[in-house]
Amino acid sequence: MSNTDLPLAEDFDCSDFSHGGVSHPVWRSGAGPGVIIMHEIPGIIPEVTRFARTVRDAGFTVFLPEMFGKVDKPFSQAYAAAQVIRACISREFTCLALGRSSPITVWLRALCRHAHDELGGPGVGALGMCLTGNFALALMLEPSVIAPVLSQPSLPFAVGKKRSAALHLSDEELLVVQRRVKDEGVPVVGLRFTADPACPPERFKALREALGSGFEEHSIHNDAHSVLTRHLVNEEGHPTRAALDRVLQLFNQRLKTS
Repeated sequence: MSNTDLPLAEDFDCSDFSHGGVSHPVWRSGAGPGVIIMHEIPGIIPEVTRFARTVRDAGFTVFLPEMFGKVDKPFSQAYAAAQVIRACISREFTCLALGRSSPITVWLRALCRHAHDELGGPGVGALGMCLTGNFALALMLEPSVIAPVLSQPSLPFAVGKKRSAALHLSDEELLVVQRRVKDEGVPVVGLRFTADPACPPERFKALREALGSGFEEHSIHNDAHSVLTRHLVNEEGHPTRAALDRVLQLFNQRLKTS
């Protein structure tokens, strides 16, 4: 068994983080600037842990909040379906609603603020994937978030044209994101597979229209889903490896520059 296949508890510490009456376990490992990694459906599967270790080993303190699912449980379609249902009925997530972000993003912004207050530096990174992908946009309401990454952002679920193009933000939140991109030069990086129905092309088109050159798009020609985890091909020259390298480059450029 390689170190990338070890259980999360082997080299991550866990403690509860509470804010506003909401509490979740947060797994943490590493040293250096903070990066908040928001796991995908169905939870912190081994491939998510592998990605978190890659970010940590690049010189960052990784915060991995546990929001649903069971840590280290492998992916299966049945497991994913059960967690989608759980998210749909949870008050912390708004999976179909238009014009608002999920309530849990308030707690996540507090976690970003906590990480920055403790670690210092220019700011923190925030990466969401799948159901949490667009959360990285909502986290930009926290000024310490200066390196947001959206990997296959899937909320709101793409049911109909309006939801396919929606960004899981209120109008007021989008204005803050646009201001930070324009006035502060905060880049927003987006990753997706071109034939992924969970992250349709309309969503990235809406991001381009809203953020202009501040949105950096990486669309990979494939019908897979998880760019940085289950469907990552960690080989030099592969487009998913290039996407991973770009994410690490972004964190290095934005978070390690005084």
